[in-house]
Order: sequence, then structure tokens, then C-alpha cells
Amino acid sequence: MSDLKIELKNTNIEDKEIMAYKDQVAKIHKELYLNADDEEEFLGWLKLPTDYDKEEFARIKKVAEKVKNDSDVLVVIGIGGSYLGARVVIEAMNSPFVNSIPDDKARNPKIVFVGNNLNPDYINDVINFIGDRDLSINVISKSGTTTEPAIAFRIFREFLENKYGLAEARSRIYVTTDKEKGALKKLSETEGYETFVIPDNVGGRYSVLTAVGLLPIAVAGINIDKLMLGALYAQNKYADDNLKYNDCYKYAVARNILYTRKKNIELLVDYDPRLHYFIEWWKQLYGESEGKNLKGIFPAGVEFTTDLHSMGQYIQEGKRTLFETVLNIEKSRTDIIIKNDEDNLDGLNYLVGKTLDYVNKKAMEATIEAHVDGDVPNILISMEKLDEENLGQLIYFFELACAMSGKILGVNPFNQPGVEAYKKNMFRLLGKPGYENK
Repeated sequence: MSDLKIELKNTNIEDKEIMAYKDQVAKIHKELYLNADDEEEFLGWLKLPTDYDKEEFARIKKVAEKVKNDSDVLVVIGIGGSYLGARVVIEAMNSPFVNSIPDDKARNPKIVFVGNNLNPDYINDVINFIGDRDLSINVISKSGTTTEPAIAFRIFREFLENKYGLAEARSRIYVTTDKEKGALKKLSETEGYETFVIPDNVGGRYSVLTAVGLLPIAVAGINIDKLMLGALYAQNKYADDNLKYNDCYKYAVARNILYTRKKNIELLVDYDPRLHYFIEWWKQLYGESEGKNLKGIFPAGVEFTTDLHSMGQYIQEGKRTLFETVLNIEKSRTDIIIKNDEDNLDGLNYLVGKTLDYVNKKAMEATIEAHVDGDVPNILISMEKLDEENLGQLIYFFELACAMSGKILGVNPFNQPGVEAYKKNMFRLLGKPGYENK
């Protein structure tokens, strides 16, 4: 495993500007670690790669093997942090066409996600996709009453009970929820579902390295030991409170400096479609953590070179409120050599002998150069290859950087009071008891 590398040369930020935050960063770092073991703080993720529940971890792997043996499909029910983290790793480590592999040739169950929207067509499409296949359910919810996953669980629990009967359905439902309280915990005790714990001191968007993410990831055949090893490497690497030696904190500081320069929209950029859901996870992580008190950098994402043909014009010449953080995977898993065509009608023979990954990298370099020239500052984060260990490292990097960045900004990066506003209106419009006049 190699270190993540961060480059700030295209931000127009001088080293002395970064180091001006040295004392503030050291103070925040010490406060974070001082409170890391406090059950009242949402900092359990900080030492998770070291302090995770080893017994539960072993049980996750055991249950994953059971699901692999008795199911063709795992239905993961959750929303926000209850599904995005798992989807990040599953999508990044697998082919985008993994669910199209015939069942008799598939090495692992197909993973499908529900409870992340309220669209009936989507739910029915999932039911049609399952068809006669054998399935299990992993429902993930701290309370069990969040509207989207609660509705989905009601639908798919009935589907499972009608298919297998009550007794076998119970053996195919796995619940990840609060260790002591909540509607889903109570139901699990009544029905005898096997349960896993969402730690009290780990918020949803920081929960991918708990059972919330690890169970679906393991069922997908991905090595969760290596994922945790990568996160542990990052935990150790970024435990230094000295800003001079901590690239994770340099990223947090750099984005805050850019924010003071009116660059209040950050585009996370990838050049590999497998990172699509990493961008979605990152958007939630930073949006929920920093968007408070009329503050915060708006987190958005683009996928190049695809979006260069749709968003490229605005990025190059639109309103100058943007900066980019580019994720660079130095080595692709596979490659294609461009061959000679005698007719050369497409004019591509100048590329003969070059690899597609080489062309992709040159497109990245050219885009960075153009955008920087167009006053779009650029932060480059590089990893040697996209595998479980580097992905675990990258997840922890962004979690820790988010905590530091939010603290520098002056907000609490671990709560999300604003997400309740729409719920009150929705419950009132739906006629939920107790919300008639709210």
C-alpha cells in the first residue's frame, strides 16, 4: 500500500498561508482526540480502524458467507449514510455490470439498494429484477422510523414472508440498528432477527467502516480486512497534529483558504466511472457536515471526461466561484492499446501504440491546465491503484479532513439539524398524527 499524495501547486496558495493555520489545527486535533472516547460525542469513527468490535466483525464475515450460500440477491435497505458508504466500496471494487452476470456464473450475490427514494417505479423494478431468485434483506436504520427505508422494509418484508413463510423469512432478514432502543431494535427482538450495531457515537455519514457498510460489502465478496487495514494505515498516518507533516489537514486548510477567496463550490472530480458513488458519499459527508449557519462550501461532483462535454463550458468560463479536487488513480486495472487503422478516417493513427489509460491521463493533465488557467484552482489527490486498502485509506482521509475543515469553518461537523425541516412539512401533508398544525 502506498501513501495518498496531495498536490496544492495549482491552488495559488503559498506554504506560509497554509502554515498560518498551524496552531489552530493543532488545537482542533487535540480536542478531537481528547473527545474521541466520549460516548456523547460523534467521534467514534476517529479510532474505529483500531477499536472496532472484533467479535461483531467476525460475525459479519460469517453471515456474509451464509448469504452467499443461500441467496442470489441481497436487498440493502437504507438511505443517506446507511447505504452510500457500502455502495461506494461495492461499486468501486466491482465491474459496473456485475449485476448483469448470469446467476450460475456469478461468484457473489447481486446487491440492490432500496429505501433510498420513494419512487414506486423503482421499487417495482427491483421486485421484477429479483423475480424468482433467492434473496436476503439487510435493513439499516438507527431508529427504524425514517420514512423511506421504513416503507421499503415493510414492502420487502411482506415480499419475503410471502415467498418463504414467516420462519424462513426471519432467517433471511439481517438488521443493523441501535444496540438498545428504537422501533427496529424492538421488532428485531420480537421476530428474532440477527442484528448488528450502529454505534451510538458514529453518525450515519461516518459509518461505512461499521456493520452499516461492512455487511453488504462482505456479501459482495470484497475483502473487508484489507479495507480496514487501509483505514488503519490512514489513522496512523494522519495522527500527527503538526500541519507541516499532515496532508489530510493541509487539504482541510486549503479548501478553507479558497473559501475565504469566494471559492464556495468544490467539485470532486474523477476520471474513473467506478468512483461515481464515492462522489455521492463525499457530497453527503461534506454537505451535511459543513452546510450550517449560512456557511459552507457547496459540494458537487463531475465525472470526466464525460462531463467535459456537458459541464465543461461552465467550469471553464462560468462564474468564478469554483475549485476542483481531482481524484487520480495512477494505474488502471486493465488497459487497451490503440491499434493502427489503414484508412485512418477518424484521424486517430497518431495515437497508435499508446494505451487508453495514457490518453485518459493526458486528458486529465490538459483539463487541469485549462481550468487553472481559467481561474479554477485545483487540488490533486493521487493513489497508486483502486483497491480495498487504498479505498479504506481514502475514506478515512476524507472523514478526518471533513472534521477538521468543519471545525476551522466554525460549525459542528457532526450534526444535521436542517434535514428535519422538510420532514415536518411532509408529515403534515401526509396527515401523520401530531403534525396537523406544524
